[in-house]
Amino acid sequence: MPRKLPFDWFPLGLAAAVALAWLIPQAGAHDSALHPALVNKAGVALIFFLSGVSLPFAALTAGTLRWPLHVVIQSCTYVLFPLMGLAVYALGGLRMGDGDAWLPPDMRLGFLFLCALPSTVSSAVALTAAAGGNVAVAVFNASLSSILGVFLTPLWLSLVLAAGGASVPVGSVILDLARWLILPLVIGQACRPLFGAWAARHKRRLAMVDRLIILFMIYTSFCDAFLGGVWGRYGFGAVLIILCGSVLLFAAALWTTTAVSRALRFPRDERIAAVFIGSTKSLATGVPMAQLIFPHHPGLSMILLPIMLYHPLQLVACGVLAGRWARGWKREAES
Repeated sequence: MPRKLPFDWFPLGLAAAVALAWLIPQAGAHDSALHPALVNKAGVALIFFLSGVSLPFAALTAGTLRWPLHVVIQSCTYVLFPLMGLAVYALGGLRMGDGDAWLPPDMRLGFLFLCALPSTVSSAVALTAAAGGNVAVAVFNASLSSILGVFLTPLWLSLVLAAGGASVPVGSVILDLARWLILPLVIGQACRPLFGAWAARHKRRLAMVDRLIILFMIYTSFCDAFLGGVWGRYGFGAVLIILCGSVLLFAAALWTTTAVSRALRFPRDERIAAVFIGSTKSLATGVPMAQLIFPHHPGLSMILLPIMLYHPLQLVACGVLAGRWARGWKREAES
């Protein structure tokens, strides 16, 4: 039977990174001695290189044949979610009488960015395994989602922002994402014969490196926000608004993936994979993407806040589901 999911310290690390940025923002500002712009890009490349080294190609290709299932999962990630993000973006821009819009522009952009992101990889695969789901399907779709996100995430953002008179340089953004995300991933895969066994032995340490890099990116993003007075304009009521919105988005995605999978009569192990891949969003990919797509945006911390709150929410909710489904498998095995 699958093992229980271990305690995840990462959400506490996110809070600590934000607190550190509030206490000493000068150290991580864009013009500081840490050189965050250069270090962050190097960190992005290292994360995806290590992902390429760690991911067995056989596991990536094992789940390729179930195309109806793959279409459902990727449609949830790149059609359903972006449409929900578009609804939040449009409704949040409506004005209250003669006053301001319902949601500040950076918060609306943050929800849109969250909804356009790819699925998680390691978390969703671990949850699928813990729940007794189809791990091969989970690995394939999570990896495919990450690759598609390089093209579809900036494309969705550009389509929506262009309608409002803003713009995202799609070509240069995709080229930048390919250079810092896909190229290191491909190089990592090419280096697997040399470093694959070493990566398997040090899997936990490599995961720690990934997370520390992400926490550094969060820290530097919030340093500029605190120095620029972003939180003085919005206040911490924004956290509650974003948390409520994240709960609604997650509930809608969870219900939709479950209902569609049942309607199409997918086997239970495939339904589990569909739910965990189709309803989750990747903080590990989202933070590097935000650094590359919005490199000098003054409201970058507010853009990142929805995915930062969505991440622990999805871990807790999916962890509960994984435990319940694993107990269901156990009862069937004992009967």
